[in-house]
Amino acid sequence: MKVLIISDSHGLTKELIDVKERHKNDVEFMLHLGDSELSSQSEEMSGFSAVRGNCDFDSNFPNDMIVLLNGVKVYLTHGHLYNVKMTLMNLKYRAQEAGASIACFGHSHIAGAEMIDDILFINPGSFRLPRMRREKTYVILDIVEKQADVVFYDSEGNEVEELSTTIKL
Repeated sequence: MKVLIISDSHGLTKELIDVKERHKNDVEFMLHLGDSELSSQSEEMSGFSAVRGNCDFDSNFPNDMIVLLNGVKVYLTHGHLYNVKMTLMNLKYRAQEAGASIACFGHSHIAGAEMIDDILFINPGSFRLPRMRREKTYVILDIVEKQADVVFYDSEGNEVEELSTTIKL
């Protein structure tokens, strides 16, 4: 099951539609991890399951959510409520509490995927204002038989190989 994950697009509209259009036949699900700065009713956000970031003012977005992807429980949040710019410990505890094998978050604008204490943490980076690298990034997560392929892409749809990884869940 392939899932598009994007975060921190901070008001971008055309670019968000371009990404959705680019992958509409590749993915089964689309997630936005907050700070879209758009209305939940906007055309750009249609098709996304989205959580609320610290820069989102639409109260229709929940602070977090849990989704089941190919039998794997995934916890979604923006990250600001868990102090992810300083530590992943609070988010780890919340993901464990939720029984999640994967925790997806944004907020720090730093792209990466790593396994910590049996939880896969995925931050797709920022689609508008990346930190620690030039590329504006998003992820396509493919979960097959307890294996997660985490493939990072730049805004033009090119794979960012040095960030992409495969991890056993």
